[in-house]
Amino acid sequence: MPSLDRTLTCRSCGGSFVFTTGEQTFYSSRGLLNVPGHCAACRDSRRQGGSPGEGYVLYGGSASFGGRTPRQMHPVTCERCSQVTEVPFSPKGDRPVYCSECFNLVRAEAPDLRRAASA
Repeated sequence: MPSLDRTLTCRSCGGSFVFTTGEQTFYSSRGLLNVPGHCAACRDSRRQGGSPGEGYVLYGGSASFGGRTPRQMHPVTCERCSQVTEVPFSPKGDRPVYCSECFNLVRAEAPDLRRAASA
């Protein structure tokens, strides 16, 4: 059974944190052999999908890929209203990109090509 607290260095933020004897006992009771590599704050941040500074917009636990990876958003300017918005795909420049509101308007104005193709 561990008898001393251990001071460890977080791999994410580089700060020091204490791996207490109670935590060590808990780890050993669960059969965990490795010591934690991240402080509690960084572990919590990783569980919630990372920090906002990583270029991701967080949508919650079930947004994409079963909630494991936040969806990466790309900034664009709407072709119709020139409003800056974000889209969940990387625009290639060969087709116009719209904000949500203009996309819905353009979609309502365009004829349904699927019905014409099947007729």
